[in-house]
Amino acid sequence: MALNDPVGHTQKTLSVVGLVGMAVTVGSAVGFQVIGGYIPCKLCYEQRIPYYIGLPILALAVILSFRRGPALVTRLLILAGALLMIWALYLGVYHSGVEWGWWAGPTDCGVAVDATSGTSGGVLDSLNSVIPPSCDKAALRVLGLSFAGWQAICAAILAIIMLRGAFARSRA
Repeated sequence: MALNDPVGHTQKTLSVVGLVGMAVTVGSAVGFQVIGGYIPCKLCYEQRIPYYIGLPILALAVILSFRRGPALVTRLLILAGALLMIWALYLGVYHSGVEWGWWAGPTDCGVAVDATSGTSGGVLDSLNSVIPPSCDKAALRVLGLSFAGWQAICAAILAIIMLRGAFARSRA
């Protein structure tokens, strides 16, 4: 059960599950933004960062696990994905706590940038006049949880899956 144990079926399966799970989670967030029209707040964008970093890391872990790359490197990449999901879990819990009023959020959340250009009034100029939503108001709740809460649950599940992938004995 060491990080340098051979990589087998367990690591292949769990790294693929982790990669797909991360892609579905962050893809759903982007889908709600692009298709559903939900404008993310500052904390929503920050919650995506571990996924954007983790996707290429897990993709490399998947490739190495199937190509019989170095076991230590493969398991360390899976572990890195797990640590990123623990970070995402923290961000999701923090954001959920802000939405529920358990603690204060960042002071710059929901603040508009001062538009001083005053030029053509085109699409790019209107970006400065759009006020992003406040971090303390959930845009939507499903079964009592906001997007941040659901992201935290997904991150926790993915962290457990990837921790198992990093440390489990491999099956042939």
